[in-house]
Amino acid sequence: MDLTKQPPRRPTNLAIAGMVGVARMTDKARAYNNETLGEYLYGNDSGLDKKVLDFFGLSAEAFADASEEKGDEALSQWLLAQAEKNKAGIEAFNQQEVSLEPQDDRHKQMLRERVAKYAPERTDIKTVLQSMELDDWGGFWPVDLQHRPPRGPHCRDVAGMFGLARMADKARAAQCGKVGEYKYGQRSALDQYLLDFLEISEGLFQQGAVENPNDLELGEWIFSHAAVNTDQITACNQQAREFGMQSQAEVSTEDSKPYLVHANRENFIRRRDEVTPGQTEITNWLELMDYDDQKSFDIIDLSRRAPRSCYSRKIAGIAHLDRLVDKGRAFNDGTLGDYWYGHDSGLDRYLLAFLKIRVDEFTDQLKHLSTDQDVADWIKQRTSRTLAEIEDYNQRAVELGPADEEKWAFFRQTLNKLDPSRTNIKTYFDLIDLEDEKNFQFP
Repeated sequence: MDLTKQPPRRPTNLAIAGMVGVARMTDKARAYNNETLGEYLYGNDSGLDKKVLDFFGLSAEAFADASEEKGDEALSQWLLAQAEKNKAGIEAFNQQEVSLEPQDDRHKQMLRERVAKYAPERTDIKTVLQSMELDDWGGFWPVDLQHRPPRGPHCRDVAGMFGLARMADKARAAQCGKVGEYKYGQRSALDQYLLDFLEISEGLFQQGAVENPNDLELGEWIFSHAAVNTDQITACNQQAREFGMQSQAEVSTEDSKPYLVHANRENFIRRRDEVTPGQTEITNWLELMDYDDQKSFDIIDLSRRAPRSCYSRKIAGIAHLDRLVDKGRAFNDGTLGDYWYGHDSGLDRYLLAFLKIRVDEFTDQLKHLSTDQDVADWIKQRTSRTLAEIEDYNQRAVELGPADEEKWAFFRQTLNKLDPSRTNIKTYFDLIDLEDEKNFQFP
């Protein structure tokens, strides 16, 4: 979970072990593991976390490891078995924390400042947990789509369903008057489709999205308000690529849904020719929305799609360079997603060492080199490598694999998580291609 983009679950969320603070600490532990904790404090640095850890007799490191290995349900069972706490003890802890008011001047002042900033009309916010929740909510619910796009339509972080995270971003942006050129609700064919499926009005969905800036809690809200279950969502996801791809003749009947009358194959082709002329590999509305988002804001967003393959040699004929450029541009845009770049990536370091270019220099140059050709021209001027040396590097790079048994063990572990049937994969390039495929497989 990336806590630079959303808050952790509410402190009063009892989804894990039925106890105050545990779901919240779980989100922070996972963000801590992924180095996406943002400004949040985890473990002994957090007053509430420390109380929870002491209650269960755990260290912050042990809990972080467990949260990485286990899902919410398994983590809940592990905690209760680990500490052998009875229900009465947990209920007493919950009652104490829910009613606790700030005890020192610093926390009293923090509460006053948060109320004044985010909810000046509220007189009922008096406890420590209410103060924390208000700060989370006020800091994350506003979304500005004038300077960045909403999440991609393929994103299923909300209720496991395509399009909902995107619609939530648009709903929040519309609420604060910063929706830009995007359309929310009945003005959007995709939103109409999703709202119709959920049997929720655009106003009610907007209320839920604003009140729940955490994706997991918004998902819980949807299941409590919508007439759908997980099986129906799975079926809807499987049909997602076909949204709006019927011909105009097939949908132009009196009983057709308005969104299908607008979103049809002919309109798709027309719009694709406007946004990206000649790119016929874009085959449905969701892919086109994704491409249009990134083109409109001139970004490469690797939370939406994978960088180019390590095998691609479009730039200067050098393997992995295309991918390095995509990751570098995403790094500069703050849209790297879960990818590793530069100093954090062994293959990036391997290529840049061959080119004799420092990571920081390469990263800075990408801010000024706007096209692949610009990068190729700069590389040719910057490096003294000959065509023969480049070809030798390419051969070595595509054959790179684990150098010892410890690295082979990690390699096999990663491969088994992705697809244990792919026993033919022996190189890092092949493993990375498979990982890209699995990470962005849809549905």
